Amino acid sequence: MGEAVANNQHEASSAKDEAVAMVGEVQHTIDPVVLARAIRKIDWFLMPAMICGYGLVYYDKAILGSAALFGMTTDLHLSVVDSSTVPPTVDTRRLSWATSLFYFGMLGGLYPMTFALQRFDIGRILGAVVILWATICMLTAAVTSWQGLYVQRFFLGFVESIIPTGFMCIVSSYYTQSEQSLRQSWWFSSTGLFTIIGGALNYGFAQITGGGLKRWQYIYLLAGSLTFLFGLFCFALPNSPVSAWFLTKEERFAAVERLRHGQTGVRCTKLKASQLKEAVLDVKVWLIFLMMASAYTVNGAVSGFGPLIVSTFGWDSLHSILFQFPLGGLCFIVILATGYIGSKVNNVRIIMLVLTCLPVIAGCAIIWKSTWSFHAAAPVVGYSITGFFGGTVSLIITVGMSNVAGHTKKSFMAATIFVAYCVGNIVGPQLVWSQTKNRHYPALWLGLIICYIICILSSITLYFVLRAENKKKMALPEDEAERSKLAFQDLTDKENPYFRYVY
Repeated sequence: MGEAVANNQHEASSAKDEAVAMVGEVQHTIDPVVLARAIRKIDWFLMPAMICGYGLVYYDKAILGSAALFGMTTDLHLSVVDSSTVPPTVDTRRLSWATSLFYFGMLGGLYPMTFALQRFDIGRILGAVVILWATICMLTAAVTSWQGLYVQRFFLGFVESIIPTGFMCIVSSYYTQSEQSLRQSWWFSSTGLFTIIGGALNYGFAQITGGGLKRWQYIYLLAGSLTFLFGLFCFALPNSPVSAWFLTKEERFAAVERLRHGQTGVRCTKLKASQLKEAVLDVKVWLIFLMMASAYTVNGAVSGFGPLIVSTFGWDSLHSILFQFPLGGLCFIVILATGYIGSKVNNVRIIMLVLTCLPVIAGCAIIWKSTWSFHAAAPVVGYSITGFFGGTVSLIITVGMSNVAGHTKKSFMAATIFVAYCVGNIVGPQLVWSQTKNRHYPALWLGLIICYIICILSSITLYFVLRAENKKKMALPEDEAERSKLAFQDLTDKENPYFRYVY
């Protein structure tokens, strides 16, 4: 009988947020000095590591485009010359599939990896998977055929799927809704930062003329080695601010208690079918999915084929790599700027999201309709301003993760966002049709413009959905004691009457 009672108590406690055991169900006053110190420590522990971690994910994907310029295309037979046409044409569909298969692997890994992070120890799961990722990355140097590259790319995507969704859930567990905009933008800004760093590294590798390996093999060995070091760090990650070993007991209490007002919770290890059902039926989740899938088609084409497309403007391989710098720099600045504004101004995120779509549309139109003469400036300018897509995607992540509660639902939202990310990255490369090069790849640029129009329309729809939901909640009576009690019950945004949507 006693054992049954104990099991029931354990089941009841595991259904709640783990923060309840620390701060209880009643609101507490916290010292602002201690709180400021705790936030500062959390920032310095998490943010540099997350910037490096996601930077490695982005670098790992993007180096395929540079590796293709350094002989991988020839060595692995990724392009096929069709001599039956006059003049002979080059078919790059194998390279397109090598790009896309990474995202098919990520699709396969997203949901199991994300829910594994919720259920088990974050540090151990993340550390082990990242070290496996490092090994697979370094093994790229041993690939000798395009079929082998297909297999490597699939499994690389599968293991890397743990990073972005894990990071989104970590930020939503440590920070308030208002703080999440800036913090999500910090780690995602490595998209632009590592476009620059990766371009500089690849430019350096382009100077290698000796050694027993090809230049593209050295790139993958370096990326894998850096990833291995990051994997060792991951073992030190705590599950939540409740168990953050780098904070004092007083700082941990303050770090958890401050999250009570936002009603988003900290962490619950119990997977709840009811929250999964709610997430699947929630229109907000699928609007975010549509926004992310349409917005990330740009990255699928730009990161995988960017250097190759720029080389068609009459620039050699080295210059094509250097032209990644302005695109990456603009991407970096826009992500941080929109994140900062979103953390300082209420309900401006979707407005900024729509505004960042417009330069991307303009950039695609400029590339498509300008003259592709030798060393042409206009298409390079258009290519650079497509870097605004980084701000669009960063804001989609922030809006998506700030507007769900309940840990199972948050995990589902995180995985769904990056399923959409994979869909966009799969579609993007398939729009690059080598046989239409002389007509400036019209399917690519028209397809991207249509996708960004879809993103704008979906964003506007989400804006009105969130406003309507808030109006319903604000019409209900409020009880501060009940608000404090419900904060860490692992309720979803729909279940909790005190949850407020941000847009």
